[in-house]
Amino acid sequence: MRIFKLNPDTDILKVMQKLGVDKPGIEIMKKKSSKFMFYIKDISCGAANILKQDALSIGAELAVPIGAPNCKKEKFDAVLFCNQKQLEILSKKELSQPFKLKDFAKQLKKFVNLPKFPLKIMGVINANDDSFFEGSRFSGSEAVREIEKMINDGAKIIDIGGVSSRPGSVYPGVEEELKRVKPIIDEIYKNRLYEKVIFSIDTFKAEILEYALDRGFKIANDITGLESDEYAKIVAKYNASVVIMHKKGIPKDMQKNPFYENVILEVDEFFDSRIKKAKSFGIKDIILDVGIGFGKRLEDNLALIKHLEHFLHFGYEILMGASRKSMIDMIMQKEGISTTPAKRLPGTLAIHIQSVKNGASIIRCHDVAEHFQALRVFEEIRNFDV
Repeated sequence: MRIFKLNPDTDILKVMQKLGVDKPGIEIMKKKSSKFMFYIKDISCGAANILKQDALSIGAELAVPIGAPNCKKEKFDAVLFCNQKQLEILSKKELSQPFKLKDFAKQLKKFVNLPKFPLKIMGVINANDDSFFEGSRFSGSEAVREIEKMINDGAKIIDIGGVSSRPGSVYPGVEEELKRVKPIIDEIYKNRLYEKVIFSIDTFKAEILEYALDRGFKIANDITGLESDEYAKIVAKYNASVVIMHKKGIPKDMQKNPFYENVILEVDEFFDSRIKKAKSFGIKDIILDVGIGFGKRLEDNLALIKHLEHFLHFGYEILMGASRKSMIDMIMQKEGISTTPAKRLPGTLAIHIQSVKNGASIIRCHDVAEHFQALRVFEEIRNFDV
């Protein structure tokens, strides 16, 4: 039995229809508004009957398929509706119940007090000439000027990368990657720019990582999600932060028919495994990235963005990087409009603002000034009290 938190704006009518809830039940529950809604995957009949009674006893609700109370199926999916107080009660009450409800209660408890983090913009500098967005490509002193501009525009983190990870790309080798990023890293070190802003190195190679961390960089941005033990050792050695990103496959073929039964739960399981690995190596500072566009269909990307807050239960910052990505074009194609990366800033801002609303606190983007303004205005509106 596993759970994930649904966005409060989810069309719960469609969810209940898909679950197979009877019509009278749908009519009753669709009128209820709940701050917390949890999708429960593979709950047993016995567990559902107990949870249903406990939920109703405190004013919460559990939506189950037709026939579920009579145990016509051994396992099925359900949705729990509750408010903050009811969540706190159930996360304690179910600890003493059978049918694996103790484990359910432990999962539920992680959502009682979700963390909040200050918002930070991460600017992108690419040292390669094949990144998907031409406007992010810089080299040498040109890169330094762009870094200083990004700092002035409001970036708190600058991410430097030397290889493209766009769909279909092929890794050029460690020597070539170092050849590309070394001049920029050296200029950053020489000009002590690491005293002005936090630098992140976008690499999955231990050799490149160590070169950067030894010269003032503080974040390891790893698209393989800490796959390499040697990489993990170096992160721990320098007491650096690591961005654990989820992807399915490798860039060369990751967009060839990716499939998920439930993308939220699969990414959650991946994070759980890699967080445990990071801790086993002594890594303390972790950032999570759901990997928009990395082995994902449009529907997977949309689900991850909409239900992003779910991943805050791990207690770490969430990075969102959808800047000018192809999912924007996929959406616009539905309107008969084709877009190149250069024309996707409005869509990028829409995704990133929604992501911040849904729990992201680090926004990785190409357009720092535009994001700073958009997010600053968004925060002013969100934080305004009458």
